[in-house]
Amino acid sequence: MKRIDAHQHFWKYQPVRDAWITNDMAPIQCDFLPVDLKPVYDANGISGCVAVQADQSEAETLFLLDLADRYAFIEGVVGWVDLQSANVSERLAYFSQYPKLKGFRHIVQGEEDPRFLLRPAFLNGIEMLAGYGYTYDILIKPHQLEAALEFVGYFPNQPFVIDHLAKPYIKSGARQPWAVQMEAMARHEHVYCKLSGMVTEADWNDWKPSDFGYYAQHAMEVFGPRRMMFGSDWPVCLVAADYAQVLALVDGLVGRLSPAEQERVWYKNAVDFYKL
Repeated sequence: MKRIDAHQHFWKYQPVRDAWITNDMAPIQCDFLPVDLKPVYDANGISGCVAVQADQSEAETLFLLDLADRYAFIEGVVGWVDLQSANVSERLAYFSQYPKLKGFRHIVQGEEDPRFLLRPAFLNGIEMLAGYGYTYDILIKPHQLEAALEFVGYFPNQPFVIDHLAKPYIKSGARQPWAVQMEAMARHEHVYCKLSGMVTEADWNDWKPSDFGYYAQHAMEVFGPRRMMFGSDWPVCLVAADYAQVLALVDGLVGRLSPAEQERVWYKNAVDFYKL
C-alpha cells in the first residue's frame, strides 16, 4: 500500500536561528536534508512527503521549494508567509507561481497570546488563502484549542489541518479538556487532523506504545479515517524515537481499519487535502 508522509522537515542547522532546538534535543542539532531522508523512506516503504516549514521566513519557503524542485519525492510544501502583513495578497500572488507550494503555517504554539489566531490582521491573511487554493496547517497546543475552534468557524470553505493532534499532554496523561475540544473541532467538516508528533509529547526516554492509545484512538474516532493523515514529524521525532518506531505506532492503530480506510490515512487524504 502506498504511503505518504504528510509532515516532515528539512533544515541546515543554525544555532541562533534554530534556538528552539535546545541542548536536550542534541540529536537534531545538525543538518537534515533530502539525502538523509530518502534512505529512511526506502527502508520504510514511504513513497513521498510533504515538507513543512520550521522557520518563519520567506527564505524558508523558498529553501523548501528549491528542494522540492530537485527531489521528486517531495510532493508538496507547506511554507510560511507573513499572514498579518498589509501586502499579504501581493506575496500570495508571488508564491502562486510554484505548483508544489500547497499551503502555509504559522508557529502559533510559540505565541504567548492564546487568542493569536483571532487577531484581525491574521484573520485577514487567512481569508485570502482560499482564493489561491492554499491550505493552512494549525500548529497549536491544547490551551489554544478554544480560540482555534472559533477560528475555524469563521472560514467554512478553508481547508485546515490540525498538526500533531494539537499536542495533547501525553506525558502527564491529561485528557481534558483536550478530548472534548477535539471532538468539537471534528464537527467542522473542513478540518483534518494529522496523526503525527506523538512521541515528542511523551517521556522521550521512557515511553511505551500504550501511552498513545487513548489520544490516537480518540482523534481517529472523532475525525474518522476520511480526515486523518499520517505524518512522521521527522527529524524532530528523533529526540524520542526512530522512524521505524514512529511508523510502528501508527501501524498499530491504522491496521485495525478496513483496507479502504487504511489507504485514506496512509496517502489518499494527504493527496486530496494538499492536492498532490
